[in-house]
Amino acid sequence: MGALKQIHKLVVAASVCAGLAAGPAASQQRDLDELFAALKTAEGDAVVAIEQKIYEEWSQSGSPAMDLLLDRGREAMEAQEWDVAIGHFSALIDHAPDFAEGYNARATAYFQAERFGEALEDIRRTLALNPQHFGAMSGLAIILERIGEDDAALEAWREVAKITPNHPELDEVMERLERRTMGETL
Repeated sequence: MGALKQIHKLVVAASVCAGLAAGPAASQQRDLDELFAALKTAEGDAVVAIEQKIYEEWSQSGSPAMDLLLDRGREAMEAQEWDVAIGHFSALIDHAPDFAEGYNARATAYFQAERFGEALEDIRRTLALNPQHFGAMSGLAIILERIGEDDAALEAWREVAKITPNHPELDEVMERLERRTMGETL
């Protein structure tokens, strides 16, 4: 359980140190800054649309070959071929070790293959490279809840809420975890 607390601390520290990680090109960063600003006040379907645009920006490695590996890995995941997807994402990471989305994608494949330890390690790497990666934080929260670490899962969801406060399912999951961790009042 000590490793989970350490990963949780990394999530919190990563969100505090957002400016320290190597980031995208200046024009891409301006686009992302605008999208993140819009995400703070967006509601309903607009939240999901903005999050999708952010994922699209994050998915641009700057290399057609690396983008192809990402696409092939995602295609393998759609086909539920977890080991094939992990192989593509691992090749991507080998060739582009500073590309956060490679780690995030592999973390998702590891999660689907129920290889939670490896998923948590890739989430840690994703957040070290991209402290605003609400998808990786969400993945962390989901894994923590699945393994019974509800307090840590709730804290991870709170970090997600700082970035995308109006995500459609966020209130429901946080209320469920708050009831579980604090108990229901009569």
